[in-house]
Amino acid sequence: MGRLTGGDPSLLRRINSAVVLHALRGASSSTLTDLARLTGLSRPTVEGVMEGLFEAGLVVESAPDGAETRRQGRPARRFRFRAEAGYLLGIEIGPHRVSALLSGLDGRIIGAGSREVSETADADDRLERVRAVVADVLRRTGVVRSSLRAVGVGSPGIVEADGTVRLGTALPGWTGLPLGERLGRSFRCPVLVENDANAAAVAEHWKGAAIESDDIVFVLAGLSPGAGSLIGGRLHRGFGGAAGEIGALHLLGRDVTPEHLLSTTDTPLDPLDEHAVAAVFAKARHGDELAQAAVERFIQRLVHDVAALVLALDPELVVVGGWAAGLDGVLDPLRGELARYCLRPPRVALSLLGEAAVATGALRLALDHVEEELFAIEGTVTARR
Repeated sequence: MGRLTGGDPSLLRRINSAVVLHALRGASSSTLTDLARLTGLSRPTVEGVMEGLFEAGLVVESAPDGAETRRQGRPARRFRFRAEAGYLLGIEIGPHRVSALLSGLDGRIIGAGSREVSETADADDRLERVRAVVADVLRRTGVVRSSLRAVGVGSPGIVEADGTVRLGTALPGWTGLPLGERLGRSFRCPVLVENDANAAAVAEHWKGAAIESDDIVFVLAGLSPGAGSLIGGRLHRGFGGAAGEIGALHLLGRDVTPEHLLSTTDTPLDPLDEHAVAAVFAKARHGDELAQAAVERFIQRLVHDVAALVLALDPELVVVGGWAAGLDGVLDPLRGELARYCLRPPRVALSLLGEAAVATGALRLALDHVEEELFAIEGTVTARR
């Protein structure tokens, strides 16, 4: 795939190429006249740009539509963006599951796959499971690995810019893992690693509940929750990538640890045991008093954790996802309590992407990387400083 790089001696030509390519990607097919009108460039300029895009393999001539072929005379040549000129992967690595989404350069998903994994699996086993999922998706879609242009990865933990997990307590052997480097051995393209809650926030802004909002908080709910936030449409990671680690708020003098929140006995729950957590919520719905008290403790903790972010960031919207997204009774109490604590209560919504949120955000991370190259875009949603 061609790249519009700083080595091109003509800055203006690069800008014009990006403008034309962006216009082409937004339409099913266009004529030279259409492109001149859409971009504001002269027809000779568009013709010159198209030659370069043809050579780079990013544009192809498409067949005229039926109406044009029925008219007398030669129909105008039509062109389309070649989404199949390259492919993108979005990968989620979680405690119980790894998954992958595959798309063309237009971001439209053409393949997906997932596999279960034990929460006790070590880093090597978990990464091997990721490689198996990717290989299966590529095989089923017929996409050659060498045609991948970028791979995005969503993972629990505080992630450095180079893809190293500085701190990751949710997965065994994850702290200090050079995740980007390890996965990079399987690909010839850039591998970009992001915190899972951050990736989910980006996904909801792209294709989910936050499409029309630029100031959002996404809460990856759990016994030890995490959060991702967008401020002015840009992902906010914080100085060291630790923004949104609200699961650590219990360290600020709280008496009840997260593991005891939903326990109905003296034995704490495993924060990664989603089935045990779901069982407590199910019992609460059926009237079990101990379970109802545990759920109330969980909701209060979640409200306090989210309120801390809401008071600091003043988001328009809070999106709740993670395993709690499938559990009844979380949203209304959250709305009510935020109204009590916050100066300007935000809207609260459930994730529209569910289990696909993290992998979808990872795919957007890969797409942003390619768009920075193809369309000369600076300041994409996931761009790092």
